[in-house]
Amino acid sequence: MNVFTLDPAGCRWLRRASIAAVAAALAGILLLAVSGWFLTSAALAGAAGPVVALGFNYLIPSAGIRLLAILRTVSRYGERLFSHQAALGAMAGMRGSLFGKLAAQDARTGSDLSGGDASARLIGDIDALEDLIVRKPARPASLVAAGIGVLLAAFAGWASAVALLLLLIALPLLLDRAARRLTKQPAHDAAEALGALRTRYVEYAAARAEIAAYGLADRVTQDLAPLTQALDTARARLHRGEGAIAALLAGYTGLAVAIVLLFSSGPAPQVALALLATAGAIEAMAGLARTAFRQASVSEGLRRLEALLALPEPAATQAGGKPLPLRLGALRLEPGSRVAVTGRSGSGKTLLLEALAGMRAVEVDAAIGEQPPIAQPGTLLRSQFALSPQDAALIAGTIGDNLRLARPGLDNAAMWAALKTVVLDERIGAMPAGLDTRLGEAGGTLSGGERKRLSLARALLAGRPWLLLDEPTEGLDAATERKLVVQLDQWLRETGTGLVLVSHRAAPLSLVGSSVAIERLAPRPV
Repeated sequence: MNVFTLDPAGCRWLRRASIAAVAAALAGILLLAVSGWFLTSAALAGAAGPVVALGFNYLIPSAGIRLLAILRTVSRYGERLFSHQAALGAMAGMRGSLFGKLAAQDARTGSDLSGGDASARLIGDIDALEDLIVRKPARPASLVAAGIGVLLAAFAGWASAVALLLLLIALPLLLDRAARRLTKQPAHDAAEALGALRTRYVEYAAARAEIAAYGLADRVTQDLAPLTQALDTARARLHRGEGAIAALLAGYTGLAVAIVLLFSSGPAPQVALALLATAGAIEAMAGLARTAFRQASVSEGLRRLEALLALPEPAATQAGGKPLPLRLGALRLEPGSRVAVTGRSGSGKTLLLEALAGMRAVEVDAAIGEQPPIAQPGTLLRSQFALSPQDAALIAGTIGDNLRLARPGLDNAAMWAALKTVVLDERIGAMPAGLDTRLGEAGGTLSGGERKRLSLARALLAGRPWLLLDEPTEGLDAATERKLVVQLDQWLRETGTGLVLVSHRAAPLSLVGSSVAIERLAPRPV
C-alpha cells in the first residue's frame, strides 16, 4: 500500500542510502569471506613449517581486511544517516498533511476520532512507517550480497553454491510466513489497545483537577489498569513472536553453514571462505528478516491511517468572505444586524450557535443565504461565522499562538487591538513576556473570565461577517463587563459585523436590537 510519495529531495536521500547499503553489505560479506580464507591459509602455512610461514604474504590480505572493515563501517553509517534523513522528512510532511486534513474536516460529517486515538495515529502509526523507508535500502543490498555469497560459495564447489542459492530463495518465504503467523494479530491488538488507552487517558487528563480535588486517582488508576494490561499483553505477544523469528533466523544460519559444508569439495581455505560467505549471505538477508519482524506493525499502522488518508484535502477558509443574510425563524437579518437568542437553560441555544458554526449536524429553522446550515458546506459556514463558545478551548502554546489560530498573517498590532477590545490588554501587557507568555493546557494561569475573553479576541481577529457569542460576559465583574460591552459595541459599529448573542445577563443584551425565542427554532439532531 502506497500511503505517501517521497519528494525529490527524499528520493535523492534514499538513493544515497541504497548505494551505501549495497556497499556495506558487499564489504561485510567480503570481509567475512576474506578473513576466513586468510586465517585458514595462515594456519596451514604455519603448520607447514617455518619456511612456508616466512614465505606467506600476510600484508596484502590483512590490509584488504582492514580496508573492508573501514568501508563497511563508513557505508553502514551513511546508510543510517541517509535513510533516516529521507524517513524523517517524509514522516514530518505526512504528519503535517494529515493533521491539516483532520483539523479542517467538517465536524458534522468527518471521521469520528477522539483526541487520544487521533494522536495515536499521528504519532505511533506514522512512526511505524519509518520502517518502510529505513528498511527499503536493505532489500537491494540483501539481494546483491546474497548473490555475491552464492558466487563465493562456488569456491567450495558448484554443489555448495546451488545449495546456498536454494536456501536463500526459501528464506524470505519462510520468514514472511512466520511473521504473519506470529506477529500479525499481536500487532493489531497492540495498535487497538494503544488507541483505546490514549483515548481514555486524554479524557482523564482533561479532568485532572477534579480528579485530584475529589481524590479519584485510585479509581482512575483502576479504570486504566485493564487497558494497560491489554496493551502489555499484546506487546508481549508481539515481542515473543519477533524473538521466535530471530531464533528461527539463527537456526537457519547454522543449518545453511552445515549444508554448504556437507557439499563442499575444495581446499580448506576455500571451504572456510565459502562457509563464512554463507553466514554473511544469511546475515545480509537479515535485512529482509527485520522487515518481516516489523511488517505486521507497519501493515497495522497503514490500516489505521486509512481513515485519515481518506479525508478530503483541506479547503482554505477566507477571512472577510462575502457577507450573506441570516434567517432565524421568521426573522430575516441582513449582514451587520444584531440579534439575541433567548430561552430557558438547556433549550438548545448553544446547539443553535454550533449548528451555524458548522460544528453540529442538527436541523434548525434557520438559513444562511438561502440554505439551512446543515445543507451548507463547512467551508462556507466557517467563512461566515466566528464562534466564541462558553467553554473557551485554548492550546498549550503562547498567548500569541492562541490568537494566531484565528487566521494567518496576523501582526502584533492587530492582536493588541483585539485584546484592548476585550479588556485584556492591560493584563497581558503586565506579563513579562506579553504575547509570548506561555499558557499551559486549558489556559494555564488565566482565570475563567480571562480565557473566555481571549477566546473572544480570537473570534474578533477571525474577520468573519457574523460573530456568534455564547455567554460572553459570564464570570466577569460588573465594571469589566460594562467596559467590555462598550468596546465591543464600538468594534461592531466600526467593522459592520453582525452579531448573534446568547446571554442571560442584562448588560450584553444591550448590544442587540431584536431577539428570537429558541423554542421557535426547534433544534434537533439529524
